[in-house]
Amino acid sequence: MSPFALYPEDGWVMLTAALCCVSCGLLGCFLVLRRMSLLGDAISHAVLPGLAVAFLLSGSRAAVPMLLGAMLVGILTAFLTDTLARWARVPEDASMGVVFTSLFALGVVLISYVATQVDLDPDCVLYGQILFVPYDVRSVFGIEIPYATLVLAVVTVINVALVAVFYKELKIVSFDPYLATTMGISATAVHYGLMAAVAGTTVASFESVGSILVVAMLIAPGATAHLLTDRLSRMLVLAAVSGAVSAVAGYLLAVYWNTEVAGMMSVVAGGQFVLAVVFAPRHGYASRLAHRAALALRIMREDMLGLLYRWHESGGRPALSAQEVKSAQGRGWMPIVAMWSLLRHGKVRREAGDRVALTESGLRSGRTLIRSHRLWETFLARHLPLPADHLHEPAMRAEHFVTPAVADRLDAEFGSDTDPHGSTIPREPSP
Repeated sequence: MSPFALYPEDGWVMLTAALCCVSCGLLGCFLVLRRMSLLGDAISHAVLPGLAVAFLLSGSRAAVPMLLGAMLVGILTAFLTDTLARWARVPEDASMGVVFTSLFALGVVLISYVATQVDLDPDCVLYGQILFVPYDVRSVFGIEIPYATLVLAVVTVINVALVAVFYKELKIVSFDPYLATTMGISATAVHYGLMAAVAGTTVASFESVGSILVVAMLIAPGATAHLLTDRLSRMLVLAAVSGAVSAVAGYLLAVYWNTEVAGMMSVVAGGQFVLAVVFAPRHGYASRLAHRAALALRIMREDMLGLLYRWHESGGRPALSAQEVKSAQGRGWMPIVAMWSLLRHGKVRREAGDRVALTESGLRSGRTLIRSHRLWETFLARHLPLPADHLHEPAMRAEHFVTPAVADRLDAEFGSDTDPHGSTIPREPSP
Protein backbone atom coordinates (compact mmCIF):
# COMPACT_ATOMS: atom_id res chain seq x y z
CA MET A 1 0.00 0.00 0.00
CA SER A 2 1.32 3.42 -0.90
CA PRO A 3 1.98 5.51 2.22
CA PHE A 4 -0.02 8.34 0.64
CA ALA A 5 -3.04 6.22 -0.38
CA LEU A 6 -6.02 6.41 2.00
CA TYR A 7 -9.11 4.21 1.95
CA PRO A 8 -12.51 4.32 3.70
CA GLU A 9 -11.13 2.05 6.42
CA ASP A 10 -8.48 4.67 7.20
CA GLY A 11 -11.20 7.25 7.71
CA TRP A 12 -12.99 5.04 10.25
CA VAL A 13 -9.74 4.43 12.11
CA MET A 14 -8.97 8.16 12.31
CA LEU A 15 -12.53 8.99 13.35
CA THR A 16 -12.46 6.35 16.08
CA ALA A 17 -9.10 7.56 17.34
CA ALA A 18 -10.27 11.19 17.28
CA LEU A 19 -13.38 10.33 19.32
CA CYS A 20 -11.20 8.49 21.80
CA CYS A 21 -8.75 11.38 22.16
CA VAL A 22 -11.48 14.02 22.43
CA SER A 23 -13.43 12.11 25.09
CA CYS A 24 -10.24 11.45 27.07
CA GLY A 25 -8.97 15.00 26.62
CA LEU A 26 -12.12 16.61 28.03
CA LEU A 27 -11.90 14.64 31.26
CA GLY A 28 -8.12 15.02 31.31
CA CYS A 29 -8.47 18.79 31.66
CA PHE A 30 -10.01 18.35 35.09
CA LEU A 31 -7.42 15.76 36.09
CA VAL A 32 -4.66 18.21 35.17
CA LEU A 33 -6.29 21.11 36.98
CA ARG A 34 -6.83 19.03 40.11
CA ARG A 35 -3.25 17.68 39.93
CA MET A 36 -4.59 14.15 39.68
CA SER A 37 -2.83 13.03 36.51
CA LEU A 38 -1.29 10.04 38.24
CA LEU A 39 -4.71 9.00 39.53
CA GLY A 40 -5.93 8.88 35.93
CA ASP A 41 -2.97 6.61 35.17
CA ALA A 42 -3.84 4.47 38.19
CA ILE A 43 -7.48 4.09 37.19
CA SER A 44 -6.65 3.24 33.58
CA HIS A 45 -4.53 0.33 34.83
CA ALA A 46 -6.54 -0.67 37.88
CA VAL A 47 -9.80 -1.28 35.97
CA LEU A 48 -8.39 -4.53 34.61
CA PRO A 49 -9.69 -6.69 37.49
CA GLY A 50 -13.12 -5.12 37.02
CA LEU A 51 -13.08 -6.21 33.38
CA ALA A 52 -12.00 -9.71 34.30
CA VAL A 53 -14.71 -10.08 36.94
CA ALA A 54 -17.30 -8.69 34.53
CA PHE A 55 -16.25 -11.28 31.93
CA LEU A 56 -16.44 -14.08 34.50
CA LEU A 57 -19.94 -13.08 35.55
CA SER A 58 -21.38 -12.28 32.12
CA GLY A 59 -19.37 -14.66 29.93
CA SER A 60 -19.23 -12.08 27.16
CA ARG A 61 -17.64 -8.82 26.08
CA ALA A 62 -20.89 -6.88 26.25
CA ALA A 63 -20.39 -3.16 26.74
CA VAL A 64 -22.65 -2.73 29.77
CA PRO A 65 -20.93 -5.31 32.06
CA MET A 66 -17.52 -4.02 30.99
CA LEU A 67 -18.40 -0.41 31.78
CA LEU A 68 -20.06 -1.26 35.09
CA GLY A 69 -17.12 -3.39 36.22
CA ALA A 70 -14.58 -0.75 35.20
CA MET A 71 -16.49 2.10 36.81
CA LEU A 72 -16.88 0.24 40.09
CA VAL A 73 -13.18 -0.59 40.24
CA GLY A 74 -12.28 2.97 39.19
CA ILE A 75 -14.30 4.36 42.10
CA LEU A 76 -12.76 1.71 44.35
CA THR A 77 -9.27 2.83 43.27
CA ALA A 78 -9.99 6.44 44.16
CA PHE A 79 -11.57 5.40 47.47
CA LEU A 80 -8.69 3.11 48.48
CA THR A 81 -6.12 5.74 47.54
CA ASP A 82 -7.85 8.39 49.63
CA THR A 83 -8.45 5.98 52.53
CA LEU A 84 -4.84 4.79 52.69
CA ALA A 85 -3.51 8.33 52.54
CA ARG A 86 -5.87 9.50 55.27
CA TRP A 87 -5.94 6.57 57.70
CA ALA A 88 -2.62 4.79 57.10
CA ARG A 89 -0.78 8.14 57.24
CA VAL A 90 1.25 7.54 54.10
CA PRO A 91 1.80 10.10 51.33
CA GLU A 92 -0.91 10.22 48.69
CA ASP A 93 1.49 9.30 45.88
CA ALA A 94 2.68 6.26 47.86
CA SER A 95 -0.87 5.04 48.52
CA MET A 96 -1.74 5.60 44.87
CA GLY A 97 1.27 3.59 43.76
CA VAL A 98 0.42 0.68 46.06
CA VAL A 99 -3.25 0.56 45.03
CA PHE A 100 -2.76 0.91 41.32
CA THR A 101 0.13 -1.54 40.99
CA SER A 102 -1.64 -4.14 43.14
CA LEU A 103 -4.90 -3.90 41.21
CA PHE A 104 -3.08 -3.84 37.89
CA ALA A 105 -1.14 -6.99 38.78
CA LEU A 106 -4.35 -8.67 39.94
CA GLY A 107 -6.00 -7.64 36.68
CA VAL A 108 -3.22 -9.13 34.56
CA VAL A 109 -3.51 -12.43 36.45
CA LEU A 110 -7.30 -12.51 36.13
CA ILE A 111 -7.24 -11.59 32.45
CA SER A 112 -4.76 -14.37 31.74
CA TYR A 113 -7.15 -16.78 33.49
CA VAL A 114 -10.30 -15.35 31.90
CA ALA A 115 -8.78 -15.42 28.44
CA THR A 116 -9.00 -19.24 28.48
CA GLN A 117 -12.78 -19.04 28.92
CA VAL A 118 -13.81 -15.83 27.18
CA ASP A 119 -12.75 -14.29 23.91
CA LEU A 120 -10.37 -11.80 25.51
CA ASP A 121 -6.89 -11.00 24.29
CA PRO A 122 -4.65 -9.44 26.99
CA ASP A 123 -2.58 -7.66 24.34
CA CYS A 124 -5.74 -6.03 23.00
CA VAL A 125 -6.62 -4.76 26.46
CA LEU A 126 -3.12 -3.49 27.14
CA TYR A 127 -2.04 -2.17 23.73
CA GLY A 128 -5.20 -1.85 21.62
CA GLN A 129 -5.96 -3.07 18.11
CA ILE A 130 -7.12 0.06 16.36
CA LEU A 131 -6.32 -1.23 12.85
CA PHE A 132 -9.00 -3.91 13.23
CA VAL A 133 -11.73 -1.42 14.18
CA PRO A 134 -13.24 -1.13 10.64
CA TYR A 135 -13.92 -4.89 10.42
CA ASP A 136 -16.33 -5.18 13.36
CA VAL A 137 -19.34 -3.24 12.10
CA ARG A 138 -22.99 -2.68 12.99
CA SER A 139 -25.76 -1.51 10.72
CA VAL A 140 -27.27 1.83 11.74
CA PHE A 141 -30.04 3.10 9.46
CA GLY A 142 -28.55 1.02 6.69
CA ILE A 143 -25.02 2.38 7.19
CA GLU A 144 -22.24 0.02 8.24
CA ILE A 145 -20.45 1.69 11.18
CA PRO A 146 -17.63 0.12 13.22
CA TYR A 147 -18.76 -0.96 16.66
CA ALA A 148 -15.84 0.80 18.41
CA THR A 149 -16.76 4.04 16.63
CA LEU A 150 -20.33 3.78 17.86
CA VAL A 151 -19.22 3.12 21.43
CA LEU A 152 -16.75 5.99 21.48
CA ALA A 153 -19.25 8.32 19.84
CA VAL A 154 -21.74 7.57 22.62
CA VAL A 155 -19.02 8.02 25.26
CA THR A 156 -17.94 11.32 23.72
CA VAL A 157 -21.52 12.62 23.67
CA ILE A 158 -21.98 11.55 27.31
CA ASN A 159 -18.73 13.23 28.36
CA VAL A 160 -19.62 16.44 26.54
CA ALA A 161 -23.06 16.40 28.15
CA LEU A 162 -21.61 15.77 31.62
CA VAL A 163 -19.12 18.62 31.25
CA ALA A 164 -21.85 20.95 29.95
CA VAL A 165 -24.39 20.08 32.66
CA PHE A 166 -21.94 20.02 35.58
CA TYR A 167 -19.58 22.67 34.26
CA LYS A 168 -20.03 24.98 37.26
CA GLU A 169 -19.56 22.20 39.79
CA LEU A 170 -16.51 20.78 38.04
CA LYS A 171 -14.98 24.23 37.69
CA ILE A 172 -15.42 25.22 41.33
CA VAL A 173 -14.27 21.85 42.69
CA SER A 174 -11.20 21.88 40.40
CA PHE A 175 -10.02 25.27 41.60
CA ASP A 176 -11.29 25.45 45.20
CA PRO A 177 -13.00 22.37 46.70
CA TYR A 178 -13.41 24.13 50.06
CA LEU A 179 -15.34 26.96 48.42
CA ALA A 180 -17.48 24.34 46.65
CA THR A 181 -18.33 22.74 50.00
CA THR A 182 -19.37 26.08 51.50
CA MET A 183 -21.62 26.66 48.45
CA GLY A 184 -23.40 23.37 49.05
CA ILE A 185 -21.61 21.46 46.28
CA SER A 186 -20.42 18.02 47.33
CA ALA A 187 -16.76 17.90 46.34
CA THR A 188 -16.71 14.19 47.19
CA ALA A 189 -19.60 13.39 44.86
CA VAL A 190 -18.00 15.38 42.04
CA HIS A 191 -14.68 13.62 42.67
CA TYR A 192 -16.10 10.11 42.49
CA GLY A 193 -18.33 11.04 39.56
CA LEU A 194 -15.27 12.22 37.65
CA MET A 195 -13.42 9.02 38.53
CA ALA A 196 -16.35 6.94 37.29
CA ALA A 197 -16.38 8.87 34.01
CA VAL A 198 -12.62 8.37 33.64
CA ALA A 199 -13.00 4.62 34.25
CA GLY A 200 -15.83 4.31 31.73
CA THR A 201 -13.96 6.30 29.10
CA THR A 202 -10.86 4.22 29.71
CA VAL A 203 -12.73 0.97 29.08
CA ALA A 204 -14.36 2.35 25.96
CA SER A 205 -10.90 3.32 24.71
CA PHE A 206 -9.32 -0.08 25.27
CA GLU A 207 -10.15 -1.37 21.82
CA SER A 208 -8.64 1.66 20.11
CA VAL A 209 -5.55 2.58 22.14
CA GLY A 210 -5.39 0.09 25.02
CA SER A 211 -5.14 0.67 28.75
CA ILE A 212 -1.50 1.78 28.73
CA LEU A 213 -1.56 4.31 25.91
CA VAL A 214 -4.89 5.78 27.00
CA VAL A 215 -2.96 7.52 29.77
CA ALA A 216 -1.30 9.77 27.18
CA MET A 217 -4.71 10.69 25.79
CA LEU A 218 -6.05 11.46 29.26
CA ILE A 219 -3.19 13.77 30.21
CA ALA A 220 -1.26 15.14 27.21
CA PRO A 221 -4.10 17.10 25.47
CA GLY A 222 -5.23 18.65 28.76
CA ALA A 223 -1.68 19.51 29.79
CA THR A 224 -1.05 21.07 26.37
CA ALA A 225 -4.22 23.14 26.56
CA HIS A 226 -3.35 24.23 30.10
CA LEU A 227 -0.15 25.82 28.80
CA LEU A 228 -2.00 27.63 26.01
CA THR A 229 -4.76 29.33 27.97
CA ASP A 230 -5.85 30.30 31.48
CA ARG A 231 -9.60 29.99 30.79
CA LEU A 232 -11.30 26.66 31.41
CA SER A 233 -13.75 26.95 28.50
CA ARG A 234 -10.93 27.56 26.03
CA MET A 235 -8.86 24.84 27.67
CA LEU A 236 -11.60 22.27 27.00
CA VAL A 237 -11.84 23.29 23.34
CA LEU A 238 -8.06 23.29 22.87
CA ALA A 239 -7.76 19.89 24.55
CA ALA A 240 -10.36 18.45 22.17
CA VAL A 241 -8.59 19.96 19.17
CA SER A 242 -5.21 18.71 20.39
CA GLY A 243 -6.62 15.21 20.85
CA ALA A 244 -8.16 15.17 17.37
CA VAL A 245 -4.90 16.39 15.81
CA SER A 246 -3.00 13.69 17.71
CA ALA A 247 -5.33 11.03 16.33
CA VAL A 248 -5.25 12.10 12.70
CA ALA A 249 -1.57 13.09 12.51
CA GLY A 250 -0.52 10.05 14.52
CA TYR A 251 -2.35 7.68 12.20
CA LEU A 252 -0.96 9.29 9.04
CA LEU A 253 2.58 9.19 10.40
CA ALA A 254 2.15 5.59 11.54
CA VAL A 255 0.98 4.55 8.08
CA TYR A 256 3.82 6.45 6.44
CA TRP A 257 6.49 4.92 8.69
CA ASN A 258 4.72 1.56 9.09
CA THR A 259 4.79 1.65 12.87
CA GLU A 260 2.41 1.21 15.82
CA VAL A 261 -0.63 3.45 15.37
CA ALA A 262 -1.62 4.01 18.99
CA GLY A 263 1.99 4.60 19.97
CA MET A 264 2.46 7.18 17.23
CA MET A 265 -0.70 9.00 18.35
CA SER A 266 0.77 9.22 21.83
CA VAL A 267 4.06 10.46 20.38
CA VAL A 268 2.24 13.22 18.49
CA ALA A 269 0.36 14.17 21.66
CA GLY A 270 3.66 14.34 23.52
CA GLY A 271 5.17 16.37 20.69
CA GLN A 272 2.36 18.90 20.92
CA PHE A 273 3.00 19.20 24.64
CA VAL A 274 6.71 19.81 24.03
CA LEU A 275 5.87 22.52 21.48
CA ALA A 276 3.50 24.12 23.98
CA VAL A 277 6.19 24.01 26.68
CA VAL A 278 8.55 25.90 24.38
CA PHE A 279 6.26 28.18 22.35
CA ALA A 280 3.09 28.76 24.42
CA PRO A 281 2.21 32.49 24.21
CA ARG A 282 2.32 33.12 27.94
CA HIS A 283 3.75 30.10 29.75
CA GLY A 284 6.15 28.81 27.07
CA TYR A 285 9.88 28.81 27.71
CA ALA A 286 10.66 30.80 24.55
CA SER A 287 7.88 33.28 25.35
CA ARG A 288 9.24 33.84 28.86
CA LEU A 289 12.73 34.35 27.45
CA ALA A 290 11.39 36.82 24.90
CA HIS A 291 9.44 38.66 27.61
CA ARG A 292 12.51 38.88 29.85
CA ALA A 293 14.68 40.06 26.94
CA ALA A 294 12.10 42.71 26.00
CA LEU A 295 11.89 43.88 29.62
CA ALA A 296 15.68 44.00 29.95
CA LEU A 297 15.91 45.95 26.68
CA ARG A 298 13.27 48.44 27.85
CA ILE A 299 15.08 49.00 31.14
CA MET A 300 18.39 49.43 29.31
CA ARG A 301 16.84 51.99 26.93
CA GLU A 302 15.32 53.93 29.81
CA ASP A 303 18.60 53.86 31.72
CA MET A 304 20.30 55.39 28.68
CA LEU A 305 17.58 58.03 28.43
CA GLY A 306 18.04 58.81 32.13
CA LEU A 307 21.81 59.16 31.70
CA LEU A 308 21.44 61.48 28.71
CA TYR A 309 18.76 63.55 30.45
CA ARG A 310 20.89 64.03 33.56
CA TRP A 311 23.78 65.10 31.34
CA HIS A 312 21.50 67.51 29.48
CA GLU A 313 20.14 68.79 32.81
CA SER A 314 23.63 69.43 34.22
CA GLY A 315 24.45 71.79 31.38
CA GLY A 316 27.47 69.82 30.19
CA ARG A 317 28.46 69.25 26.61
CA PRO A 318 25.39 69.14 24.36
CA ALA A 319 26.08 65.55 23.47
CA LEU A 320 27.83 62.44 24.78
CA SER A 321 29.86 59.89 22.91
CA ALA A 322 27.79 56.87 21.97
CA GLN A 323 30.58 54.71 23.34
CA GLU A 324 30.43 56.55 26.68
CA VAL A 325 26.71 55.91 26.92
CA LYS A 326 27.05 52.23 26.07
CA SER A 327 30.03 51.77 28.41
CA ALA A 328 28.07 53.29 31.29
CA GLN A 329 25.49 50.49 30.93
CA GLY A 330 27.99 47.63 30.97
CA ARG A 331 29.36 45.27 28.36
CA GLY A 332 27.62 42.84 26.05
CA TRP A 333 25.17 43.09 23.20
CA MET A 334 22.28 44.64 25.14
CA PRO A 335 23.66 48.25 25.26
CA ILE A 336 24.34 48.10 21.51
CA VAL A 337 20.79 46.94 20.76
CA ALA A 338 19.35 49.51 23.18
CA MET A 339 21.24 52.36 21.49
CA TRP A 340 20.14 51.15 18.06
CA SER A 341 16.54 51.05 19.29
CA LEU A 342 16.71 54.60 20.64
CA LEU A 343 18.09 55.84 17.32
CA ARG A 344 15.45 53.93 15.38
CA HIS A 345 12.57 55.32 17.48
CA GLY A 346 13.85 58.89 17.27
CA LYS A 347 14.70 59.27 20.96
CA VAL A 348 18.33 60.24 20.27
CA ARG A 349 20.15 61.65 17.26
CA ARG A 350 23.70 61.35 16.05
CA GLU A 351 25.92 64.38 16.03
CA ALA A 352 29.47 65.09 14.96
CA GLY A 353 32.20 62.88 16.33
CA ASP A 354 29.98 59.87 16.93
CA ARG A 355 28.16 61.72 19.66
CA VAL A 356 24.48 61.33 20.52
CA ALA A 357 21.99 63.77 22.02
CA LEU A 358 18.35 63.59 23.03
CA THR A 359 15.70 64.65 20.57
CA GLU A 360 12.53 66.44 21.71
CA SER A 361 10.82 63.08 22.02
CA GLY A 362 13.77 61.74 23.99
CA LEU A 363 13.70 64.76 26.33
CA ARG A 364 10.03 64.14 27.12
CA SER A 365 10.67 60.43 27.82
CA GLY A 366 13.75 61.22 29.92
CA ARG A 367 11.88 63.89 31.89
CA THR A 368 9.09 61.42 32.71
CA LEU A 369 11.60 58.79 33.84
CA ILE A 370 13.64 61.14 36.04
CA ARG A 371 10.44 62.55 37.53
CA SER A 372 9.35 59.05 38.55
CA HIS A 373 12.81 58.34 39.96
CA ARG A 374 12.97 61.44 42.16
CA LEU A 375 9.37 61.14 43.32
CA TRP A 376 10.06 57.57 44.40
CA GLU A 377 13.18 58.68 46.26
CA THR A 378 11.01 61.22 48.05
CA PHE A 379 8.49 58.53 48.91
CA LEU A 380 11.18 56.25 50.34
CA ALA A 381 12.68 59.08 52.36
CA ARG A 382 9.30 60.04 53.83
CA HIS A 383 8.05 56.55 54.71
CA LEU A 384 11.19 54.46 55.34
CA PRO A 385 14.08 55.20 57.68
CA LEU A 386 16.71 55.03 54.93
CA PRO A 387 19.74 57.29 54.73
CA ALA A 388 19.99 59.50 51.67
CA ASP A 389 22.80 57.48 50.13
CA HIS A 390 20.58 54.36 50.18
CA LEU A 391 17.73 55.84 48.14
CA HIS A 392 19.18 55.88 44.66
CA GLU A 393 19.51 52.13 44.00
CA PRO A 394 15.95 51.07 44.94
CA ALA A 395 14.60 54.09 43.05
CA MET A 396 16.61 53.03 39.99
CA ARG A 397 14.77 49.70 40.02
CA ALA A 398 11.32 51.12 40.75
CA GLU A 399 11.40 54.02 38.25
CA HIS A 400 10.75 51.68 35.33
CA PHE A 401 7.44 50.54 36.82
CA VAL A 402 6.01 53.79 38.23
CA THR A 403 3.07 54.64 35.99
CA PRO A 404 2.13 58.27 35.21
CA ALA A 405 -0.95 57.91 37.43
CA VAL A 406 1.16 56.76 40.38
CA ALA A 407 3.66 59.56 39.75
CA ASP A 408 0.85 62.13 39.78
CA ARG A 409 -0.44 60.75 43.10
CA LEU A 410 3.05 60.92 44.62
CA ASP A 411 3.49 64.46 43.34
CA ALA A 412 0.13 65.52 44.77
CA GLU A 413 0.92 63.90 48.13
CA PHE A 414 4.34 65.48 48.66
CA GLY A 415 4.11 68.70 46.66
CA SER A 416 7.89 69.03 46.80
CA ASP A 417 10.00 70.67 44.13
CA THR A 418 13.20 68.79 45.03
CA ASP A 419 14.10 65.24 45.98
CA PRO A 420 16.02 64.29 49.17
CA HIS A 421 19.32 65.04 47.39
CA GLY A 422 18.24 68.55 46.46
CA SER A 423 17.76 67.77 42.76
CA THR A 424 14.83 69.39 41.01
CA ILE A 425 11.84 67.14 40.35
CA PRO A 426 10.89 67.77 36.71
CA ARG A 427 7.32 68.81 36.03
CA GLU A 428 5.37 67.66 33.03
CA PRO A 429 4.82 70.60 30.69
CA SER A 430 1.25 71.88 30.47
CA PRO A 431 -0.55 70.82 27.30
